[in-house]
Amino acid sequence: MSDSTLILWFRRDLRLADQPMLAAAAASGRPVVPVFILDPETEALGAAPKWRLGLAVAAFARALDGLGLRLVLRRGPALEVLRAIVQETAAGGVWWSRLYDPASVARDTAVKAALKAAGLEARSFAGHLLHEPWQIETGAGGFYRVFTPYWKAMRGLAVVAPEAAPTRLRAAKSSPAGDRLEDWRLGAAMNRGASLVLPHQSVGEAAAREKLAAFLAGPVHRYAEMRDFPAVAGTSRLSENLTYGEIGIREVWHAGLRARDEGKAGAESFLRELAWREFSYHLMHHTPHITTRNWKPEWDDFPWRGDNPEAERWRMGMTGEPFVDAAMREMYVTGTMHNRARMIAGSYLTKHLLTHWKLGLDWFADCLTDWDPAANAMGWQWVAGCGPDAAPYFRVFNPAGQAEKFDPGGDYRRRFVAELSRAPGPEALAFFQAVPRSWGLDPKAPYPAPLVDLAEGRARALAAYATRKA
Repeated sequence: MSDSTLILWFRRDLRLADQPMLAAAAASGRPVVPVFILDPETEALGAAPKWRLGLAVAAFARALDGLGLRLVLRRGPALEVLRAIVQETAAGGVWWSRLYDPASVARDTAVKAALKAAGLEARSFAGHLLHEPWQIETGAGGFYRVFTPYWKAMRGLAVVAPEAAPTRLRAAKSSPAGDRLEDWRLGAAMNRGASLVLPHQSVGEAAAREKLAAFLAGPVHRYAEMRDFPAVAGTSRLSENLTYGEIGIREVWHAGLRARDEGKAGAESFLRELAWREFSYHLMHHTPHITTRNWKPEWDDFPWRGDNPEAERWRMGMTGEPFVDAAMREMYVTGTMHNRARMIAGSYLTKHLLTHWKLGLDWFADCLTDWDPAANAMGWQWVAGCGPDAAPYFRVFNPAGQAEKFDPGGDYRRRFVAELSRAPGPEALAFFQAVPRSWGLDPKAPYPAPLVDLAEGRARALAAYATRKA
């Protein structure tokens, strides 16, 4: 077995450096067959993340080409595909990097058990997180439910330095046949939006590393003060790269530590935000229901509204609240949304419109190119008030007040809401090209009146919360 072929099953680890599985494979000297599988779990991705994943796979395939390896693409249930490739290559084992969402855990557990039962080596590796979700425990041996004590426990832990990209990997003598990526049509559901969103993506490991370097050379200095201002280039914008594993989280963490040691003022705040990502995975591991139902069961009787005409206007970016609409339109034009804007858009849907957070969670899962299962779930439950470490449930963000505070000059709103300018810019107009034609939106039409008076909406939300069972 010491020289038998290894199948390296890639998923959300599409990079060469800071790649524990790849480093171990290189160190073993064994011949490898790199594989990416379009299985039912991956097929279930929303339109935007599935399209963006296709870009990541294409970039990674090119990177492997540089090492003399061909990424084998196969479609079908993971276990069936892996068994077939094992037979075709006489492989002795299958390795992969761990994922933590409930669907992936169920799939990977079944795959590992079946492969081991067949006498094959089946090994999973860390790599998507700084620490495995079960490694950080409270003093009593449980899991953390609140971020601040989690952060205090985590910030003092050592993080292993990232491995360099391997300079050589041994290819198997024969590479099995595979599909053509274009035949998968991963961007089909994006329709005309793909070409508009594409210029806003930074695809691949080299682009991600350049983005990190640019952030640490400039914006990190004022990150703590400016990260909430959506019109300012004040954040790292690495979320899309981290979700597909185009850059390793340990590489980002150590770069942040160096920036902090160099006296860059915002670096500590940046590290804290990386810890929020870890915390979301910590919670998803220990309480997987966070992805599908109220994290706090006492919210199960709350009178959330189901889908409704006002929620459709929210989806369309036509609520009449410029900050909310700018947030939604940013997502359709760029594929992402500023974090402060996500909070405002989420609060408006769940509180001013009293619409179930699950509707927003599912919509973001379809539209965000940086969609992350843990972060999306925790973010929506946090803003709705029913989740872990939530702000007081009675906190209702006022979109107008938030705009005054975080977009005082109106630059963000004008950037994406064409109706607010006499001469709207290209991104504001691109919104009307990106959205479904069935919405019938016209940049020359007048901007809509607000769906709800903000004070009345807040009062209605507070009244509903007052009747909630403790």
